[in-house]
Amino acid sequence: SSNRDCTRVCYVMLRTAARLLQGAAGVASPQAAATMCAQLSAASPGEIIKAALKEHGEDCAISFSGAEDVVLIHYASETGLPFRVFSLDTGRLHPDTYRFFETVQEYYGVEIETCFPDSSEVEALVREKGLFSFMKDGHAECCGIRKVGPLKQQLGTLRGWITGQRQDQSVTRDNVPVVHVDGVFKGVDGGPLVKWNPLSSMSSKQVWDLIRKEGIPYNPLHEKGFVSIGCEPCTRPVLPGQHEREGRWWWESAADKECGLHADKSAN
Repeated sequence: SSNRDCTRVCYVMLRTAARLLQGAAGVASPQAAATMCAQLSAASPGEIIKAALKEHGEDCAISFSGAEDVVLIHYASETGLPFRVFSLDTGRLHPDTYRFFETVQEYYGVEIETCFPDSSEVEALVREKGLFSFMKDGHAECCGIRKVGPLKQQLGTLRGWITGQRQDQSVTRDNVPVVHVDGVFKGVDGGPLVKWNPLSSMSSKQVWDLIRKEGIPYNPLHEKGFVSIGCEPCTRPVLPGQHEREGRWWWESAADKECGLHADKSAN
């Protein structure tokens, strides 16, 4: 543990020194991010993650939902570089997902930084509208409190974040780039935040081929028919032939199936 902490400190010092010497903003501008995106168009997910970690160091973290995006952690572990992982605990996740978080921490020896919603906001919503208001007036308000709020706070401490978004996940993600400047969230001190999507061009089949080949741990909910996994009340198994996002907010249209975490339409 002490050696790992020392490695992290040294890495941060070296990265900070490099920035000062270069006097550059890295990929924090839309133009620079577009150039980097073009350069990484043929790169593997592992190479993209390595580029993100080299670019931002400790100011970058993987956003882990407790689903098949576990492959991000697997790729990061193979880079040999220190990396951070965070996850949102909405208070309404599946029990299997909570247990999976523990499994991942033990398997990869990484601490998952858990982010929680503002308890007073949750209490006010539940007291006013009950536990299932999203079934009547849409999921935006509940997700805004339980997901977007804590995500915004976490991202405000970073300069880059790594997500498991894929182009084949939904109609709202069919043009997700490998890297771009986030058009919704801000980073440290309100500055630009770079969003990395290493799995952008991978298919669900490719992701699962990797999981099986490498023996990567996965959420046991996948064995019960769940593909896209979120909060327990808003997630259900899908039938053969159904699209994975049909298991999320099934009472709403496909175009509305985003919870606000990836609402940047400029990137799609």
